[in-house]
Amino acid sequence: MEIRPIRPDECDELGRITVRSYRHLAGGEPLGPYEEELVNVAARTREADVFVALNDEGVLLGGVTYVPGPGTSMSEFADEGAAGIRHLAIDPTHQGSGAGHALLEACIARARDQHRARVRLHSTAPMVVARAMYERFGFVHTPEFDIFFDEEPYSREEPLHLIAYRLSLDES
Repeated sequence: MEIRPIRPDECDELGRITVRSYRHLAGGEPLGPYEEELVNVAARTREADVFVALNDEGVLLGGVTYVPGPGTSMSEFADEGAAGIRHLAIDPTHQGSGAGHALLEACIARARDQHRARVRLHSTAPMVVARAMYERFGFVHTPEFDIFFDEEPYSREEPLHLIAYRLSLDES
């Protein structure tokens, strides 16, 4: 498996994979305005690093967005010592291939290289497999940073709960 920065000609494909992956978690349902953000990988590359996973045949399996710090539209945190991970998505037909694990490793290595003290991310209840992977890596739930999103297609009565996780990086 190869993990590398995305090429411009791969942005559209990763956008489609990301929407497919997130819809798969939502039982195939459209995700409202959030789909515009998920599909627009090229916009992410302007403020963050996007990495892709390819199998030995060169098939794009999925990708992830690495946010190097706070202060951008991609940042979901104000923590000056942290990096962030967003939009981890593996094509549903390739889940279980190890691509998610490899992409997460690449982001953690990047954060260490940039001398970040922590890595932050958000997940959701349906992302059971991803949350279990994060916890195996040592991420811990930090409920004080959970976000409740109540804009369309969600509501105040039934918000989307973004579950906050943090990984402390040992600088030793």
